[in-house]
Amino acid sequence: MITPAELAGWTLHNDENVLIVDKPGGVVCHPSKAGPWSSLAGAVREQLGLGASHLVFRLDRETSGLTVFAKTPAMARKLQAAAAARQIAKNYIAVMTGELPEPVTVNQPLGPDESGPVAAKSAVRPKGQAAVTHFVPLASGGGFTLARVFTETGRKHQIRAHAQWLGKPLVGDKIYGPDPRLFLEFLDTGWTPGLEEKLLLPRQALHCSEVDMRAAGLGRVFSSPLPADMRAFCAGRGLPVPDGL
Repeated sequence: MITPAELAGWTLHNDENVLIVDKPGGVVCHPSKAGPWSSLAGAVREQLGLGASHLVFRLDRETSGLTVFAKTPAMARKLQAAAAARQIAKNYIAVMTGELPEPVTVNQPLGPDESGPVAAKSAVRPKGQAAVTHFVPLASGGGFTLARVFTETGRKHQIRAHAQWLGKPLVGDKIYGPDPRLFLEFLDTGWTPGLEEKLLLPRQALHCSEVDMRAAGLGRVFSSPLPADMRAFCAGRGLPVPDGL
């Protein structure tokens, strides 16, 4: 469960229209059946005394970083329209398995992976929805790459699915990593030494590090530093983290 003190500590910005929260990995965004304080959306609603919390865009449970809430229906409509018009730019940092020697753009459509063991999994499909992801290496070595990632579209699991398609899945990704059956094993057993040996990190190494809302009329760029678990992984593999991350 999320505590009021934790939510206050994660809050980067709070005004009459918008709340920006730096979500840790492992925290669910959308409301769950376990009560309001079991999800970020529910905790925000309770903490602020709102009738509803308007999550402008979500992050996967294991992805860390910036999440944006509109505090009024009018602001929610404005930001959702801005997101649809690509006026809100998001910047991610990822640790990828394999060394990426130069920037690469993946322009491959995504849809449900109907042949895999995990129903929630996306995959590159000829008749899928258009999806474009840009991967820019910041440091490579020892079989890994620290990369900055930009998306032009917002498809389900887009970065993770495109990284897998490249043959460079994100470190720690239970669904798009070495074997999607590891996700099913995790659901049965929880995190084990055997899973750690195969996945290296207990969550996918993906962090939403920047949200630029200037084109949406809010006049701000919000940023979040690389979290400790990803920073420690890079240090242990000799991957230098650039200043400012």
